[in-house]
Parts: sequence; structure tokens; C-alpha cells
Amino acid sequence: MTVSNNCAPADVLTAAALVQRRSPTLGPVRVVAIDGPSGAGKTMFAAALQSELLVHYSRVETVACDDFATWDNPVAWWPELRSAVLDPISHGRRAHYRAITWADGTPSPGKQRSFPQPDVLILEGVSSARRRFAHHLTVAVWVEWGDDAARLEAAVTRDGEQTREPLMVWQSFEHGWFPIDGTRQRCDLHTGGRSPGN
Repeated sequence: MTVSNNCAPADVLTAAALVQRRSPTLGPVRVVAIDGPSGAGKTMFAAALQSELLVHYSRVETVACDDFATWDNPVAWWPELRSAVLDPISHGRRAHYRAITWADGTPSPGKQRSFPQPDVLILEGVSSARRRFAHHLTVAVWVEWGDDAARLEAAVTRDGEQTREPLMVWQSFEHGWFPIDGTRQRCDLHTGGRSPGN
């Protein structure tokens, strides 16, 4: 099932309905991936989806790929996520990791984060719906808004002018990563992400 339109609030409801209809895919946990290019509105969509899912589930946690990624390591951090979050919660244990903080656009070790096994885990960020983990995803959402220039400006506005150059490098990486991984084609739901004017 692939749904494509630019009405993000309606797509949040659609994604939540898909989660409810489908069975858990990581032990007893339902896993949702919110993927797509940088600056498209993935974080906003994930926050809205978490709020909607909390109407139906007691525990919904969101883990951002930015908690693990750095400019120099955009996707190869996955084993850390698996050992710190995915493996533990699949067996009823607590997730526990030190999240990367992005103060002034510079990644550095931040605070420890820990949470018990959730009913739903939302993975948000570039490569969250990667092919190697697709069989453990309950729902995969592709968020895409604007062109490269518009997304770059949105990301720079969010993170600061000092991030412009590394974000341009990151965008080049995305152009290679997504076609090779086939991410977009495998997602269940396509959304415009940002609402008009946001």
C-alpha cells in the first residue's frame, strides 16, 4: 500500500492506523521508520505520529538516527543502535545509550538515555528504513518535501549557518544512498512532511 499526498496531518492518521492494524515485528514491539532526505520534516512527522499513537498505546518511544550519526559516519553506526536499543527491547530489556548532541551543529557525546520496552518504537532519520532492517519494520514512512535547495535552507534555519557546508555534503551522500538502498520504493506511506508555510 502506498499513499502519496502532501497533507501531513491526514498522513499521520494513516500511519497510525497502519501501525494498529499490523502485528509486532521486533519481538512484541511494533517498529515504525520515518525516513527521507534531510530537512524534509521527518522529526515533525515523528513527533506528530508519537502523539497520535499515545492515544492507543501506553508506551511509544522515538529514537532519532541523529542520536547515533555524525557528519563523518552517516549510516555505519547501525550496530550501535542494534546492540543498545533494538536487541534489548526485543527481549523485554531496557534500551540504554549515550545520545549524540548537536550543539552548534557539532556532534559530540551527550546525555545517557534509557527506556523500557515500548509498545511502539519510532525510528526517525536518514537510513531508518534501510533494507537490512526492513523485515523488522511494521510500517515505513517516506517523508519528502521540496527540492534540495529548499530542504537545505530548512535544515540550515533549524541547525545554524555553520551546518550549511556539511549539510551539502550530506545531501550528496543521500543522493547515492537512497537509490542503492531502494528506500523510497519500499516504504508503505509517502508524505509531503512539512505543512504549507512551515
